[in-house]
Amino acid sequence: MLKETLNSRKRLLKTLNHKSVDRICVDFGGTHVTGIAASTLSKLRQAVIGDKDYRIKIIEPFQMLGELDSDLVDTLGIDVSSVLGPKTLFGFENTNWKPFTLFDGTEVLVPQDFNVTPDGKGGWFLHPQGDTSAPPSGHMPKGGFYFDAICRQEPIDDSELDPADNLVEFGLLSKEDVEHYKRRANAVAEQGKGAILTAPGTAFGDIALVPAMWMKHTPGIRDIEEWYISTAVRRDYVYKVFERQCEIALKNLAILSEILGDNVQAVFTTGTDFGMQTGLFISPQVYRDLYKPFHKAINDFIHENTQWKVFIHSCGAVKELIPDLIEAGFDILNPVQCSASGMEPRDLVECFGRDITFWGGVVDTQKTLPFGTPDEVYREVSERVEIFQQENGLVATSIHNIQNNTPVDNILAMFRALGRDL
Repeated sequence: MLKETLNSRKRLLKTLNHKSVDRICVDFGGTHVTGIAASTLSKLRQAVIGDKDYRIKIIEPFQMLGELDSDLVDTLGIDVSSVLGPKTLFGFENTNWKPFTLFDGTEVLVPQDFNVTPDGKGGWFLHPQGDTSAPPSGHMPKGGFYFDAICRQEPIDDSELDPADNLVEFGLLSKEDVEHYKRRANAVAEQGKGAILTAPGTAFGDIALVPAMWMKHTPGIRDIEEWYISTAVRRDYVYKVFERQCEIALKNLAILSEILGDNVQAVFTTGTDFGMQTGLFISPQVYRDLYKPFHKAINDFIHENTQWKVFIHSCGAVKELIPDLIEAGFDILNPVQCSASGMEPRDLVECFGRDITFWGGVVDTQKTLPFGTPDEVYREVSERVEIFQQENGLVATSIHNIQNNTPVDNILAMFRALGRDL
């Protein structure tokens, strides 16, 4: 019997509920951890669509990720679209686009407040909220592809340290913010695409957010090393930060759940990495004590008030932690880093395939995709799809963002292995 032909929204819904679909559900560009670097995206678009004068828009300036326009999305058969907040990680909006040239010569478009200043060595500084009179919060060295966060840690006096210092970036959504989310979710629904919301303020201790690149002044603990140390030696302080952060996040989720409703199918709540290449970054007990209570509070609210499935991003060897993640209420695991210790695909499916959707894992972005041959890419993707589809719970995407200088022929081989006719 022939399978029902589905639109992208229904395809994502069935996948998230472990139901059989007509073809593999695919995401590229739905989140800031499933995207494509702008210069590579520009080359891919020229190969697939043509139009050498077209300029990719930089929609995530920290990692310099490009926007997949509707023509490219339709040509590649991508099923998932993003519902992101109104501002970038540097605190400015993606509006009023202007031309910009990357170090490798790629011509792109950047937001009006994407204002770089020279570092004196051929590189660039980027400033919070586009204000070049403020100290820079990001740096890209000459010839680089990404911005690194600049630590602007103010002196710490433990006797004066107040959890409120690490909470200044969290607050209730404004009416303008709410309207932004509503417009974006409505637009995705009208396109018939699956929608993933990136929820505001639900990522506890995400190290990409700790330096607060969007803020001109950074009180509290903002140095990355100091933050990691604080989770051990200032545990009470961190816990108090998470408690108040959780309270604010739940209030915002209450607003968003009401206005977005079924226009959203999945919600990205946290990108905090708990794994490294060879094992966990923290012990399971530390996760249970410090993070799990807040993850469960957020996830329980989402499950009680919406039909959304909850997405966690954590790189590395996290197999030992997956049972806790499932108990905490996560429905989706990303990026499924199969190159890390203990993350063998068949084992993951056998152990967890009935309880969680794998969003990622179909090709290695450390080795195979950037350095393999098209045949090797095709073979790896085909094998991974066969394995992960056993429980009908796969949203196909690479293991993290597709990087700069990835050969276009390899990306095309990946899409062909995913059943896209290119």
